[in-house]
Amino acid sequence: MINKKIGVLLLLMVLFSMGAKAQLTTSVKLNEVLVVNEDNFVDDYGKRHPWFELYNNSAGTVDLRGCFLTNDKNNPRKYMIPKGDVLTKVPPRQHLLFWADDQPTKGTFHVNFTFDPNKDNYLALYDSDGTTLIDEVTIPAGQKADVSYGLDLDGVGNWSILDKVTPSTNNLTLDSNAKLENFQRNDPWGIGMTITAMAVVFLGLIILYLVFKQIGNAAIKASKRNAQKAAGTGAAVSANIGQESGEIFAAIATALYEMSDDNHDIENTVLTIHKVQRSYSPWSSKLYSLRQTPNKK
Repeated sequence: MINKKIGVLLLLMVLFSMGAKAQLTTSVKLNEVLVVNEDNFVDDYGKRHPWFELYNNSAGTVDLRGCFLTNDKNNPRKYMIPKGDVLTKVPPRQHLLFWADDQPTKGTFHVNFTFDPNKDNYLALYDSDGTTLIDEVTIPAGQKADVSYGLDLDGVGNWSILDKVTPSTNNLTLDSNAKLENFQRNDPWGIGMTITAMAVVFLGLIILYLVFKQIGNAAIKASKRNAQKAAGTGAAVSANIGQESGEIFAAIATALYEMSDDNHDIENTVLTIHKVQRSYSPWSSKLYSLRQTPNKK
């Protein structure tokens, strides 16, 4: 029974992971195409070829290994993205560039077809099953050299001629800051900015003052409570002392006096001098060891 439950859970996990992968791959979009590359981006071999860009429009990493790219509606499995390349994983909101140079032996990102600038060019991305269409686009004929055809915004919008060629980066590049321009237009002298900055500073100071004041009040209250507790403890001790009998204290005082009187009364009041007698022996006198000076007559 337990083995059956484990098997069912594993099957559900596999199905869920496959469903999540399929959902993620459908979020990849064809984003930008350059049909005629005369003086534009070069590949990893230093050559200029047509290229196209994919964009991951989801918030998770998408692995495109096993998916298919094609320029032929009748052959959706024309080029399979290899499964052994870690670079086929596209991070969230990022791009992946392929070279349409008809030279697949050069690497993972070199497909086996190219574009013809004299006619419409079809481009499609299929899922790993080879039948589920993820995205497709038809690039009109007559594309100009070094001018790309792409979406207005990355992953969304309409296809059109782009003002700037943006391989592996955002299709819409902002050359100005709308908020800054609006601020400059409405406040050319910077008065509003000054007032705002000062208001922020003073508001911060007021908040700090209130916080420290509350902390100080809490500390004062805590110290008062501790003092009251200490005073209550001292009063209880005094009350206990007052309840004791006076005879006990008299006995303690008498015992202390007697002990002090026995040890120090004589030494503190009497000066005692003991005579030190020196033992003398003529055998130890140096007088008998010296020679006598002869008498002169």
